[in-house]
Amino acid sequence: MKMTKEAIGKEVVLEGVDARELYGPQNIYFEQMRELSPKVRIVARGSSIKVLGAKADVDSFERKLNSLVEYYLKYGNISREVVQQAFSLSMSDCVEPVSDKDTIVYGNNGNIIRARTVNQRRLVELFGDNDLLFAVGPAGSGKTYTAIALAVRALKEKEVRRVILTRPAVEAGEKLGFLPGDMKDKLDPYLQPLYDALNDMIPAAKLQKFLEDGTVQIAPLAYMRGRTLDNAFVILDEAQNTTQSQIKMFLTRMGRNAKFIVTGDVTQIDLPRKSDSGLMRAMKTLEGIDGIGIVEFDKRDIVRHHLVKYIVEAFDKAAEREERQARIVPMPSEKK
Repeated sequence: MKMTKEAIGKEVVLEGVDARELYGPQNIYFEQMRELSPKVRIVARGSSIKVLGAKADVDSFERKLNSLVEYYLKYGNISREVVQQAFSLSMSDCVEPVSDKDTIVYGNNGNIIRARTVNQRRLVELFGDNDLLFAVGPAGSGKTYTAIALAVRALKEKEVRRVILTRPAVEAGEKLGFLPGDMKDKLDPYLQPLYDALNDMIPAAKLQKFLEDGTVQIAPLAYMRGRTLDNAFVILDEAQNTTQSQIKMFLTRMGRNAKFIVTGDVTQIDLPRKSDSGLMRAMKTLEGIDGIGIVEFDKRDIVRHHLVKYIVEAFDKAAEREERQARIVPMPSEKK
């Protein structure tokens, strides 16, 4: 890195934190900080870091480092994902300091379920003023998990009497006949992600009781037909795999004192014809109606393994290339 006349040196002291934890095993987190901070030169000296570069860049590095330290002091752990969120420029506008107001619900063993990104927070905020919410975005962005956390909170605070989670069972036609077992055996593999989220937030024995008495219901979308859902918090997951008639059927199930959240990822449509998906059509049709909110998640919200963000980016770029190539119409050869 070429140093300019404006370059300064600053020593940042790590207070209240074990430098070895912050740097990671074999300094993997420190090296990640270095890769994500190309405009400054950083040197670790025990519990302090020497930072060299332009003043604005040094100050920016210090702010990001402090946010990382604050995260560690609050949660007691560091990961590549956390470092990425704290230091990557592409993530900096998405990640904000976590505060107690971000807590949605307390899960099992005192586990705190929080809104962790800007769009997760936006979903929580819009929930207070809207009875119907659409949350769309890539896999791993926390849209369904956040929605389920809101549902569990509403149930615990007796705002609703029941929670209903639904999704298209198998692609478009919900054809389950080829699977072995009774109907529950056929459906469970497709509904397992919803069970997993609930298991994080409700003790196993209590969840089993809720499932038996109907307080919590998990069912395929086809089972929603003909019902009127009063005093319920209802989540439609994987909505990109609903047709226009299916999503209309679902939305018109809304009864008195009901909250609906629709989640989906329009890049993962499994219908035979992607154009049959009703999710985007429904969002466009209902946009601007009071009481309906829309939150569009993106790859900056991904909170799974740090590689997931890059996987999503790679597939998005590949899809863009294919779309550009499809638009190129070869010119007819000239007749001689």
